[in-house]
Amino acid sequence: MPISTINTNSISDDAVTVPKVTDQVLTHRNLIINGAMQVAQRGAGPYTQTASNQYGLDRFDGTGTITSKFTFEQSSVAPAGFFNSTLITSLSAYSVLTGDFFVYRQRVEGLNCSYLGWGTASAKTATLSFWVRSSLTGNFGGYFTNSAFNRSLPFSYTINSADTWEHKSVTVLGDTSGTWLTTNSIGIEVGFSLGAGATYSATANTWAGNFYCQPTGSTSVVGTSGATLYITGVQLEVGDTATPFEHRSYGEELALCQRYYETGAIAFDGNQSVIYGSYSVTKRAAPILIRTGNTYSGSEAGTFNSYTNQYFYVTSGSSFIGGAWTADADL
Repeated sequence: MPISTINTNSISDDAVTVPKVTDQVLTHRNLIINGAMQVAQRGAGPYTQTASNQYGLDRFDGTGTITSKFTFEQSSVAPAGFFNSTLITSLSAYSVLTGDFFVYRQRVEGLNCSYLGWGTASAKTATLSFWVRSSLTGNFGGYFTNSAFNRSLPFSYTINSADTWEHKSVTVLGDTSGTWLTTNSIGIEVGFSLGAGATYSATANTWAGNFYCQPTGSTSVVGTSGATLYITGVQLEVGDTATPFEHRSYGEELALCQRYYETGAIAFDGNQSVIYGSYSVTKRAAPILIRTGNTYSGSEAGTFNSYTNQYFYVTSGSSFIGGAWTADADL
């Protein structure tokens, strides 16, 4: 009997207790990658939020309509059973305008979440759970949205005590409307609001034909200078119940992250005009390949070229020896 398919219900027969088999699979259920905030290939940070997708810890990014309102970084402050979190810090006491929003988010690839069936009559219920800690208290907001940002559901959660870890879960009925991609593009975007104006605020727990990132009246983290928000243990799974966080090995989590971002190096002597290399993990799409450093004795540093989502090649100068690179295929 596979251990991954049993629950705590049992059938007793005198002294023998037999676990009851259910259809609840307890492995490979978390759609969030790096939910324990362990992998930081780009570095621990801090990173300053931009108006586009500024990535820091793998698979998570911070963005907003006005730049430089918060930073995010890897932290060793974490609840029992975890070793890392993301620390978000407000850089000023900013009064959000009607058309403002600030979020920390992950974009789930459509190939990974297609079985939820969102956008169809058979859309499945899903549950988001996470650990959170803040210097502020009150009602905070988050959201689910599609790739076109024309379907969204804002949700609310409450932080009861300042500077205390609290576990939260949010169950959402799958959306039966709109277009939810099942390709290698954005399937579902899950985010935590750090402050938003009326344009991006709406009724909690209701699907809408627009982009809303929080319920109306949610606490604004960017509204208090120096305010902090820690997040870890983020899990999104099918069903109406939050199960214990799925801890994956570091190697497995790293490999999942490398589908979207990878760093490496290559070396060869100056007698080779072209050399091919391969990525550790097949990328989501052909990545943007950038040389981040070189070792050479002359004026020619070599040109790095993304070839496919599996391979790349380098055309060398006469004296080029090697170089470091990053391959970015993030969503």
